[in-house]
Amino acid sequence: MTKEQLYISISEKHKELKAAMAGTNLDKIRELSLELHAMVHPAEVSGRQEKTIADYVLDYMLLGHQNDLVPRENYETDLHYAGTDKVPLCWQFWHTSRIEDLVGNILLKNQNQIFDENWQRRMGASITDTGNALDYDEAVSFGKGLNADVLRDYMLAVGKNTRKILESLNLEQINSMVPEEWVMRILEEGGVTTDFRSVWLLVFWGRLTGGGMILTPLTWHHMLHLPACLNTLPIKWS
Repeated sequence: MTKEQLYISISEKHKELKAAMAGTNLDKIRELSLELHAMVHPAEVSGRQEKTIADYVLDYMLLGHQNDLVPRENYETDLHYAGTDKVPLCWQFWHTSRIEDLVGNILLKNQNQIFDENWQRRMGASITDTGNALDYDEAVSFGKGLNADVLRDYMLAVGKNTRKILESLNLEQINSMVPEEWVMRILEEGGVTTDFRSVWLLVFWGRLTGGGMILTPLTWHHMLHLPACLNTLPIKWS
């Protein structure tokens, strides 16, 4: 499979899941949600045998490239609300994993997020939020202080936890919007900051149903960032 074919297969699976969300077949929604989630996360998260798009980028990062600069993403829309359009490679995994942790645990289940002081200390993270508002110099400094191996462990923990969440959701949770106080928990717990380039996320997430959160923050959001890395870095494709 070529890189382009991989992108197309993920896009088609996303369309299939979106169509299923319009119906009431819970088993189908769960099945497709787990399949799409597996496609955009390291294979270890789901037990897949073949490498995923995340594996290609992660493997390259762990070879000592965590601070290689890459485009933040390939789309222009969100860049109007971003501190920088160039970020260290490790920022991409921090950003997508923090968002998945926050949305999956707080907004879908109203339970504790995985990230805590111990994870922050072990990773050497200078922030607790998603990193949206970091300017270029701040993002570079953040990347230099991050432990890539522990970041990988955090990614895997978040991904495996999300799969448990997806397996447990019912139709009411999928079709409903969450209470405002759940959304505000993210600000209270440091998942976003009061900077407009960060806090706008609460407005966006607050307008989503549970199904919308599965379709975007938990799955497709990774495809806003991973191709920007894979298309830029000299990653061997096989």
